[in-house]
Amino acid sequence: MERTILHCDCNGFFASVECVRRPELRTVPMAVCGDPENRHGIILAKNELAKRFGVATAETIWQAKKKCPQLVLVAPHHEEYARYSRLVNAIYQQYTDRVEPFGIDESWLDVTGCEALFGDGETIAAALRRRVREETGLTISVGVSFNKIFAKLGSDYKKPDATTVISRENFRQIVWPLPVSDLLYVGRAASETLRRIGITTIGELAHADRKSLELALGKLGDQLLTYANGEDESPVRRSDEKREIKSVGNGMTFPTDLRTEEEIRPCVLALADSVATRLRRHGLRGRVVQVTVRTADFRDIQRQRLLETPTCIAQEIAAQAMELIRLARKHSEPLRMITVTAASVTDSDCGEQLNLFEAGRPERREKQERAERAMDQIRKKYGTEAVSFGAELGRAPAEEKHSGDGLEE
Repeated sequence: MERTILHCDCNGFFASVECVRRPELRTVPMAVCGDPENRHGIILAKNELAKRFGVATAETIWQAKKKCPQLVLVAPHHEEYARYSRLVNAIYQQYTDRVEPFGIDESWLDVTGCEALFGDGETIAAALRRRVREETGLTISVGVSFNKIFAKLGSDYKKPDATTVISRENFRQIVWPLPVSDLLYVGRAASETLRRIGITTIGELAHADRKSLELALGKLGDQLLTYANGEDESPVRRSDEKREIKSVGNGMTFPTDLRTEEEIRPCVLALADSVATRLRRHGLRGRVVQVTVRTADFRDIQRQRLLETPTCIAQEIAAQAMELIRLARKHSEPLRMITVTAASVTDSDCGEQLNLFEAGRPERREKQERAERAMDQIRKKYGTEAVSFGAELGRAPAEEKHSGDGLEE
């Protein structure tokens, strides 16, 4: 049976929620942003009026105000965004139990076999748009297709409050002329790599040589070729369905730039401690340590290293992360954000192979892991602040902390 997949995307979600909360914002160009006094000077979302002035998500506030001097800035209310996300997804779940959230404002729905109850995919999309608008005050754009990738392209194709159907009959006309950067998982680096080998549209990607793509992009090249030709078969998962954890990461944006290793080290140890604690909670160990840093001029740099032995020990993750940061920083650049991630996780405790000069290392690692697991028990009983590594003390609290278990397919 041909699948019917919907991708529903809330239009300008943060800004739309703010306009529902304060209807007077509907009549002015407005944007949701962090507090510029606390260095959160980035546009998070904007309404349609601001979009007409060219205001763009992720640009700095001063850039947005230069385009639109009368722009009204609104602080974010994340609890409200989470509440509205639950309301919208509850509407989706009345049509199918296969609702897979993709971030706070997007979801895939598999409505295959629901035609007898609710009509075809386009009819269901129209019903969802109407109900979300009437019951929440928000609008959504919906892509209807036979796979997840094209459904996502459909919801992006026409906004706001619109439905786009991408079928096996019309996808070459709709999808292939689009820029390759519109395809899911084609980021800036992949887009630039593809441009260098002469691929700028999804159609050119669809007709590319598989071996050339694999040479340029590795496994991602083969995956993108599959996507471009409409051959994605990945399932829509239920929101309560347990998924494989492939990475565990934690990041901080700091109130002031970090300039010296003495400033960086305790922050990295705090991040590594959080990552290691969550690894142990899930019974996992990381085989790769990955670090992402954002410099004071908003450049993101990423480095990673494969470990000889998988670990859930904070001290080991922190040591590797510090080495990677030394490699990433040029001329001791100031850093405004650091993320530490344990990737390629495994639930097996692989033994390590040692040489003659490392005879005491297994005992030291075992002792350190026991100590950190003892910290887990103390925190569970008395709270997360009850005990910490000495190097973490004395550091000013971070402005922003973001963490999550990577649920990468």
